[in-house]
Amino acid sequence: MCWSIFNPTGAPLERQGEKPPACRLWGAPLTVCMMPPLRPKVIFFDAAGTLIHLPRGAAWHYREVALRHGVDIPEEQLSKAFRMAWKSTPPPTETRQARLDDDKSWWRGLVERVLDECGAAEEGRGTLFESLYSEFEQPGVWELYPEVEEVLRDLAGDYRLAIISNFDRRLVRVLGHAGLSSCFEFVVLSSEVGADKPSPWIYEQALLKAGIPPGEALHVGDDPECDWRGAEAAGLQVFQLDRPKNSLRELVCALREGS
Repeated sequence: MCWSIFNPTGAPLERQGEKPPACRLWGAPLTVCMMPPLRPKVIFFDAAGTLIHLPRGAAWHYREVALRHGVDIPEEQLSKAFRMAWKSTPPPTETRQARLDDDKSWWRGLVERVLDECGAAEEGRGTLFESLYSEFEQPGVWELYPEVEEVLRDLAGDYRLAIISNFDRRLVRVLGHAGLSSCFEFVVLSSEVGADKPSPWIYEQALLKAGIPPGEALHVGDDPECDWRGAEAAGLQVFQLDRPKNSLRELVCALREGS
């Protein structure tokens, strides 16, 4: 038995107030896999948190890179500072065109907030940032979730696959290191279209690139705001990934039930 969470009813996600459990569809218990209301032609995937993750966490890498530069900050302190900076830093400005620096200045601002919170010295921050920025595109930093390769193989013959991600061009190299480059028809990056999920613009650009209307697309992601509500507002079908309550295997299950 497996469960999948789609939104075939069109009911606003805001009514739920929180992530629904993996065994419920808008409050109704499920005993079978639920198929999407319309078989999608294209399946869009989020990247970080859906296909790939940082097994050691961002703070571990911040500490390792800082140590190389002679800066010793405890991992727990970095973790707390990173969470605070991530929550308090507004997303990049929506330009609806490629942002010239590929969002690097946004990341510089976030790193500055982390270092400020940790009380790090001002000296040497420029070179430390460059090393940190590069760190997150290196081989072995990101890892695939266990089921990803199997799921993508299962879907590849029947669906067009693409990515919609709040990321910059480093993601292209990360996907290459993970062996996923050939799995996707195209990748839509927030830095290249000038809008971040949940903005409808990034979804509209993905649909335009795919050449399909919203109802023929399914978006798969783990973030309730950026992926679930954002895709729903843009008119896409939504698979709500909510690890560890469910995984991408439930997506395959649901699609098979609908075929």
